[in-house]
Order: sequence, then C-alpha cells, then structure tokens
Amino acid sequence: MDEKTAREKAEALPSLLLPWYDKNKRDLPWRENTDPYRVWVSEIMLQQTRVEAAKEHYRRFLQKLPTVQALAECGEDELFKLWEGLGYYSRAKNLHKAAKIVAKEGFPTDAEGWRKLPGIGDYTAGAVSSIAFERPSPAVDGNVVRVLSRVLGDGREQDLLRTEYAKLLAPAYPEKRRGDFTQSLMELGATVCLPSSPKCLACPLLGICETKNDALPVKKIKPERRKSDMTLLLFYDKTQAAVCKRREGVLQGTYAFFTAERAMDEEQVKSFLRECGLKEFTVSAPKTHRHVFTHLEWNMTAYPVFTEENVCALQPPEGIVCTPFSDLLFAPVGEIEGKYSLPSAYRWCLSLLKKHCR
Repeated sequence: MDEKTAREKAEALPSLLLPWYDKNKRDLPWRENTDPYRVWVSEIMLQQTRVEAAKEHYRRFLQKLPTVQALAECGEDELFKLWEGLGYYSRAKNLHKAAKIVAKEGFPTDAEGWRKLPGIGDYTAGAVSSIAFERPSPAVDGNVVRVLSRVLGDGREQDLLRTEYAKLLAPAYPEKRRGDFTQSLMELGATVCLPSSPKCLACPLLGICETKNDALPVKKIKPERRKSDMTLLLFYDKTQAAVCKRREGVLQGTYAFFTAERAMDEEQVKSFLRECGLKEFTVSAPKTHRHVFTHLEWNMTAYPVFTEENVCALQPPEGIVCTPFSDLLFAPVGEIEGKYSLPSAYRWCLSLLKKHCR
C-alpha cells in the first residue's frame, strides 16, 4: 500500500473508533479516572498478564498502595506479595525503582520523560502520556499491530511494524480525546480484531480493512524454550516448613523452597541428604509440576522431607547446584502462604506440604 493511502486510513481511525468505543468499551477498574499513577500501574500489570487476571490484583494493589509515595516507601517483600500471581517480577522491581524517582521529581507529562524511567518502553510511555496527559503519543502493542496490519494489508515483520505504526499514528491523533483514541485501538484488538477468528462483521473498521481475516500479522517464529529439571525438597518438622529467598534468576527476590537443579528419584534424594550430613529424616511421595515461562520450562519434582535436625547447617556435596542450606528459614505453612511472596512456580507445593505439616 502506498504511503498516501496508509496515511488516509490512519486519519480515518478516530472518527470510526471513538463512537464505537463509547458504546462498547469494557468497564475496567483502571478506567475509573485518568490519574497518572493508576494508569501507569495498570499498564505495567497488563504487560504479559490477561485483563481478567489483572483486575483483582489491581484493586488490591491500589487499596494497599494508593499513591506513588506509598509505593516508593513500600518494602520489597510487601511489594512482591502484592504482585504475587502476576509473574514477571522484574516489572515490580522496575515499578518500585521508578516510583522512588517520581515521588521525588513528579510525574513526567510526555512520552520522552516516561521513557527515562526504569522499566518504561515506547508502548508504556505512549499509553500513560496519552491516557493521563492527553498527549498525541501512540501506544503500539501487539493488539494495535494486529489491527493496523490487517487494515493496511501489511505483511511485514511485526518488530518493524511497531516503529512504523507509531510514526503513522502520531499525526492522526485527534485534538480531543487522545487518551480514548489510544484505548479504542487497544480495545478493538482485545475484543474484536482477535488473533484468530476475528469478529469482522462487528468491526467499525470493516469498511477500510484490506484483510478481513486472521492471515495477518505474520506470525513470529518463537525460539524453543530452554528446559531444566529441578528437584524441590520441602523440609518440615512438626510445626513449620522451610522457605528461602531466591538470590538470582527470573524470580530473584521472591521466596521458594529448597531447589537442586537436577532430576532425582527418591533413592537419589535420600543419598543426597545423607551426603549433606542429614541423619534422621523421612522422604514422602513426590508431586510433579511443569512451569512454563516465556523462554524457560521447569520440570519440577517436589519431595516432602520430615526432619527435626538443623537443616540450615547442612553442606551440599561438590558439583551440585542447589539452594544454600544457610538461606533456609522456618515458618508455619499458613504464614508462608499468607506473608511470603511465593510465586506460582513454587506455590503449588503448598498443597503437598499441608498434607504433612500441620
């Protein structure tokens, strides 16, 4: 498609989308007002998280941390507990870092200022500055790429399209309701112009769409996930169980159970524990779980281990990568569940522990 036609289609978008948005937009908690803090938190939560999954987390987060000052002063453990279930904890870390800056310097009002904050890319900068400050700043995510690639019949690679479409959209922003225009594009991609089986007959852009099917955008070839085998040892005594804070990796700063980065059957677990110096213990039947990240896959097997010896003083044999025993701390299972930020990669172990540790 030639540049002039693409520009004309982009200029037609506000008049077609805004009336549709007024009638069809979803009632979402972050749309109650355009306070920059509320908009910003929602955009960070919605990265890699479905809307339905984010709603209750958002309400709870805003109830506990209603202002950017409250977020800036929040401790990391409390923040991660509030973030529990949303995954990708690096988002929470960057949100925390940025909040400390904003609490001192105030909110940026344009996309350029937002991009200078930790964890803020072009999309989030455009979304917050347009929705909260009515700037003509495009926010081009996967939904918007999908809508525009179909409207324009554009079969180029998606990574290229994000930059191209931001340039195309910026001059098309209306004088008023710029935030609503940004959200209308997002809403159309989320509810009508779906990845597969789009609802073309219900689409306000049907008359200018060059595709009218799900052939575009061109699918990206995803790299194969790196797979790891892990053995979890759920140490417990008569009243408490052991957890530890992860020092590194994708879940750094959250809590986990003792982890050895290798597959072990029950006899190997017993042998490993004896080599570590544990004498009196009981190993119970395991439970398995596969946890998938974007680029990682963990195949996990958890064994409850009852002992009343001092587990924290054990030393692993050489050559085995595992949690330092000295990092373990004991707490009642109910406290672990309610107080510690235990991500879903490990949270499934609680049901197994509850059968053994009262």
